[in-house]
Amino acid sequence: MFEDIRAVFERDPAARSIWEVLLYPGLHAIFWHRIAHFLYQHRFFFIARLISQIVRFFTGIEIHPGAKIGKGFFIDHGMGVVIGETTEIGDNVTLFQGVTLGGTGKEKGKRHPTIGNNVTIAAGAKVLGNIKIGDNVNIGAGSVVIRDVPSYSTVVGVPGRVVKHRGKKVLGITLDHGNLPDPILERLQKFRRELNEIEKVVNAWKEESLKKET
Repeated sequence: MFEDIRAVFERDPAARSIWEVLLYPGLHAIFWHRIAHFLYQHRFFFIARLISQIVRFFTGIEIHPGAKIGKGFFIDHGMGVVIGETTEIGDNVTLFQGVTLGGTGKEKGKRHPTIGNNVTIAAGAKVLGNIKIGDNVNIGAGSVVIRDVPSYSTVVGVPGRVVKHRGKKVLGITLDHGNLPDPILERLQKFRRELNEIEKVVNAWKEESLKKET
């Protein structure tokens, strides 16, 4: 829990005192999850699920007691966060409100994502299925990720596309998820530049034709 508390101070500029941090719903959720997960591992399934549901009611954060979560885990705000049963989360991971780490279909066994270390998943993003998200990955707000993501990548869009941030690899924990690249916008801008070049060629050809006619 000390690692989780320290993560709040490191990643939330609004955190001013330990007493204030202890009121964070994300911290409550992870504290009780670690207890529920211990009970779940020792086959006290009902009690573990009961704790999970009570915490969900008070925090708006639903973490299945079967999920494995590493140290330094931070949920910013957290309302609407859902983490499925077979999810595995590494160290120093940050989730924002509305994130879903969910499954697809009705398959048995491992059906939720595996999240690496130093990963940031922005508000409203959905990471679905038995996929692997590598270390030092940033997932942009509203993205829907359904395929594996290699380490040191940035993902945006629906479906999620791997892009480079300003031509450089993304390192460490990046909370500036409002400035991630938009591959669709970049492609539209490139298309517009190509149209401008075509217009210049056509206009030059028209001017040349008019000169010849006169």
